[in-house]
Amino acid sequence: MPPTHGGKLLRDGHRATHRNDHHDMATAMTLPPKEARTAARPSPLPSRNPLPLSSSQEAQVKELYHKRVRTKCADEVRDFASCCSSRTFTATIMCRGQQKAMNTCMKQFATQDEQDSAREEWFATMDKRREEREQKEAKKKIDEVFWREWWAKDPNEKPSQAGKGGP
Repeated sequence: MPPTHGGKLLRDGHRATHRNDHHDMATAMTLPPKEARTAARPSPLPSRNPLPLSSSQEAQVKELYHKRVRTKCADEVRDFASCCSSRTFTATIMCRGQQKAMNTCMKQFATQDEQDSAREEWFATMDKRREEREQKEAKKKIDEVFWREWWAKDPNEKPSQAGKGGP
């Protein structure tokens, strides 16, 4: 039974005896419990559907995904390839069993979970790819300096007109 002394009746049947009590109770009723708020924190791993990637990044994820599936079905792919290696147009007929085995394996491992795993692996290796790209750019700059020194070229110098028949 709710208290009967003054104040406003709240949704839960209790009366707020003070103006701030009403505000506190209303706030407490609208906010989710503390357990729900802490459970909603993002995980340290990337989510299953992170921000959209660019088309080239999606292509990299898809390439990684196909590579993972082919790796898991390497034996079946190898059997089919060896069967087809000595045949031309008859390969589709003569190697049908190996092709079916390869396709079955590919379908077995080509799942959304595998695609999500490939995406997670792509995100996990972002730093490694960035470092490799930076090393490649640094090497390119060093090589450029070397070739300039080797050929004694000044990048601001215009090519000579020698051999063009001009004065």
